[in-house]
Amino acid sequence: MKGATIPAVAIMPSPLFLWRFKVILFLLWGLCCCKISWDSVMRMSADLRDLFLYEAFLYYNPLLLVALMIWLWGVNLWVFAQSSVNYAKVFDLAQTHLSHRDIWRCATWLTLIVPTSMTAYLYLYSHGEVSLAASQPVLLYAILLMVLFSPFDMFYISSRFYFLRTVWRIILPLQAITFPDFFLADIFTSMSKVFSDLERSVCRMVNRQVATIAWFEADSICGSHSIAIPLALVFPYLCRFFQCLRQYKDTKEKTCLLNALKYSTAVPVIFLSALKYHVFPEQWVSFYRPLWLISSVINSLYSFYWDIKRDWDLSILTRIFMFKNPSIWTNLLYGKNWVFYWILGSNLVLRCTWTYKLSAHLRHNYLTVFAIAALEILRRWQWVFFRVENEWNKMTSKQNLEMSSDMPSEGDRLLDSSNHTV
Repeated sequence: MKGATIPAVAIMPSPLFLWRFKVILFLLWGLCCCKISWDSVMRMSADLRDLFLYEAFLYYNPLLLVALMIWLWGVNLWVFAQSSVNYAKVFDLAQTHLSHRDIWRCATWLTLIVPTSMTAYLYLYSHGEVSLAASQPVLLYAILLMVLFSPFDMFYISSRFYFLRTVWRIILPLQAITFPDFFLADIFTSMSKVFSDLERSVCRMVNRQVATIAWFEADSICGSHSIAIPLALVFPYLCRFFQCLRQYKDTKEKTCLLNALKYSTAVPVIFLSALKYHVFPEQWVSFYRPLWLISSVINSLYSFYWDIKRDWDLSILTRIFMFKNPSIWTNLLYGKNWVFYWILGSNLVLRCTWTYKLSAHLRHNYLTVFAIAALEILRRWQWVFFRVENEWNKMTSKQNLEMSSDMPSEGDRLLDSSNHTV
């Protein structure tokens, strides 16, 4: 009809277009950060360049490793959602728990703000704004702490409080140990390097040593010879050790004591390494270094044995990749022998290299240590698949056994039928 108005139709871009657009923006942002950082580093004198990069790397590398762990945890949840593993029931999560998309959203924000802060730190310091440069890591840490501990109903408050409550239960195992308690504590043992670097970073911030070389003296309060370094490294293992003792108190199972022994083997690796800075060189070479090597081998092999014998069920290995809907990942991973050999081989190799990270006297090459710490997080990521699957299988087997015991037997049904009046 004449004069009739045609309603405007909103044209919305497709989800695929939006995703590609976000990826392009992310890549452009990454290139800008790399370009600015490189130019800033090249402005510095060659004699101070390595020192300054080491300090900048110390503040930001633990947060980058945390971001990597969050990204990989999102992948774990995505695989669980595609398979038959009900991870929400395994961890006793509420209906409003975070999905893998929510986890990836958190990881994206952390991946954005950490390199941005690092770029600003490098740029400001290279241009003479030392005080502003020193404020960058301090502001970043303060913002992250405020978000984590914020009591306001924002930033996934229920999930944050669930995490903080679990951390508190790990630090003080005064109650019965649940699966989320020791599961998160196991992840923390793989992130002991993160805790050590966080302690070094906070120490320098509190003592106003950011963007200075006051920390360069190895024997200073924040130096590389500080006793706080091995204490931070060993803390997650001690938490897990006391969890095992608490489990033994509740269950009286001897396997809990054997598990506690496994975590105790990390203690001599850490402290024998730290002794290098507190004994004479001859003593270290002739006595303490051989002890450190022996304890490293024991810790690596014991941990590897426990993974394949106790934490995993090798009879069902790779079943987790049998997705509900047909997928290329199912065809690639499910029921393949190479996955079995890869899991065993990579777990053994990375268990052995992990002692490199636990050893303070080998940490002078920070890029190598960062790479090994990232590889340990990858090892823990693949460990998560089979540990959670094993726990889910135990839960379903227990439920099936209870259901079968509640059902009357055929003899009982026949006896009941004989009492009926026809």
